Amino acid sequence: MAARQGILTLNAGSSSIKFALYAVAAGRELELRYRGLLDGIGEDARLRVSDAAGAVTERRRLPGGADHERALAAVLEWLQANLGDLALIAAGHRVVHGGPAHIAPALGVGGLRGELQVLCALAPLHQPHSLAAIRAIRQLRPQLPQVACFDTAFHRTQPLVAQRFALPEAYAQRGVLRYGFHGLSYESIAQRLADYDPAAAAGRTVVAHLGNGASMCAMRGRRSIATTMGFTALDGLMMGQRPGSIDPGVLLYLLQHDGMSPAQLEELLYRRSGLLGVSGFSMDMRELLASDAESAALAVALYCYRARCELGALVAALGGLDALVFTAGIGENAAPIRAAICQELEWLGLMFDPEANERHGPRISREGSRVRAWVIPTDEELVIARHTLNVVSG
Repeated sequence: MAARQGILTLNAGSSSIKFALYAVAAGRELELRYRGLLDGIGEDARLRVSDAAGAVTERRRLPGGADHERALAAVLEWLQANLGDLALIAAGHRVVHGGPAHIAPALGVGGLRGELQVLCALAPLHQPHSLAAIRAIRQLRPQLPQVACFDTAFHRTQPLVAQRFALPEAYAQRGVLRYGFHGLSYESIAQRLADYDPAAAAGRTVVAHLGNGASMCAMRGRRSIATTMGFTALDGLMMGQRPGSIDPGVLLYLLQHDGMSPAQLEELLYRRSGLLGVSGFSMDMRELLASDAESAALAVALYCYRARCELGALVAALGGLDALVFTAGIGENAAPIRAAICQELEWLGLMFDPEANERHGPRISREGSRVRAWVIPTDEELVIARHTLNVVSG
């Protein structure tokens, strides 16, 4: 019997690697075989793999202090042993930053490595690890086609006014623009929104991707028209380790008066701020919600306050709102965070349903609410797999 075609997806982050293995079925439908997560990289790395039904098929720890290279090696070792009847035809990667040139997935990522390497400075927590995954696959299977799927591409439909900074034209010509991120997650929600709320899919929706990295996207007719992140993944919402929007004068002050170096400033903004910086002990929302510490309560309150403020700006960009969608790790699982955001939105026409929220929805607004609120799981891996199959099959 001939082997079935398979697609591998890889999503390498700052401390984790998500991956999935799909079989290509009749009609080019994609069937999930396995979904895996290797998290705790650099500290206590753990591999967990589940089958399509969600049953855990593998769970183990890696040697202490395993870095991204060893974590990737563990993922690829598992893959080699578990392909079964599948013959891989391509690997698809989440690549956070595509710069101004890439508005669609790209084949032959080996030739793009230099171009994408330059963008590491704009996404230092993610871009280097995506490129490391590309190199690892190339070494293991040099003939396997690889496809880069860019998080920035979904936002290229935005009007020029939403992409520009108030800087001289010369900087815009050099690519200093608002790009936006989490595009693959937003594309996943855009593809599924009509199944939940057809009117919102055709109308005005804000999607809140709330996780360790967090952003919001304003969609009109399922197309991005504005988003909270900009040139880098630092802007907008407060995040696990990143501050979100901050007065540029603060950065000048730290450089000029505290004598910070650019490297120290980068460390502060990318790794020591956000929930971790305000609480003083954790970037994990679960730990903060369970804590009695005043600093934890302040971190959670600030997180929700910033989310409501950014939401208001996006509603202004849309000229109104039909639906609010929560997704990603915190958005899908932290009922208290959704409640803290939604309970303050009655002025907007959102009538919150606390009981439905505790059940995690999917609808968490009351019947008759002018603005509907939803909890919809994102599936970046499926979006990557679809793009990859489309690219390699022409």
